[in-house]
Amino acid sequence: MNSSYEGIVLVNKSINKSSFSIIAQLRKILNVKKIGHAGTLDPLATGLMIILVGKKYTRQASLFTNHEKEYIAKIHLGYTTKSYDSEMELIKKSDYIPSLDEIEKILEEFQGEVLQTPPMFSAKKIKGKRLYKLARQDIEVFREPISINLKTTLISYSYPFLELKITCSKGTYIRSIANDLGIKLNTGAYLYNLTRTKSGKFDLKDAISQDELSIDTVKFIS
Repeated sequence: MNSSYEGIVLVNKSINKSSFSIIAQLRKILNVKKIGHAGTLDPLATGLMIILVGKKYTRQASLFTNHEKEYIAKIHLGYTTKSYDSEMELIKKSDYIPSLDEIEKILEEFQGEVLQTPPMFSAKKIKGKRLYKLARQDIEVFREPISINLKTTLISYSYPFLELKITCSKGTYIRSIANDLGIKLNTGAYLYNLTRTKSGKFDLKDAISQDELSIDTVKFIS
């Protein structure tokens, strides 16, 4: 292990790659075994990941995971999926085209403190079992709604796509927001794509693209 490499690295995760793939890359590049993260992203999501290099920083992971986060979410109306995102087969729900006024009215319900039910396709554990493992067996179990805090801003709307900026507290599932929006609009909806743009004081604009990671491009910010 090279102890000279220690600190925080901001990485822009590529689409269709796991969060762990960044850690694997950096372990190879830096020859450092002790590398962690301050919150994962789904393989289909892109954007900011806070990577913690070295024992001193991995021990402090909890200081970063509770941060408020910001996302840009593109939501597709008219269809749903079992996973609430584009990973699974589309299920046609409605041809109804909501007006901009309807969209803006519904978004008022996604502000401040709200209750959210975690999706079945998630890594959350209930009675020791990962929900997504149950979901893949077509088993659905009760999930206790959790309190989250949201600030949801409309960026653009051109049916069937709705683009939102969502600032949220820890534990928020953006996929569930997409699904819940579809229910309230009576159209169905799923998360088409997602980018994390901020986490606490850290910003995507300061991150290195995962595809460009090398010994020459890795930058430590602390």
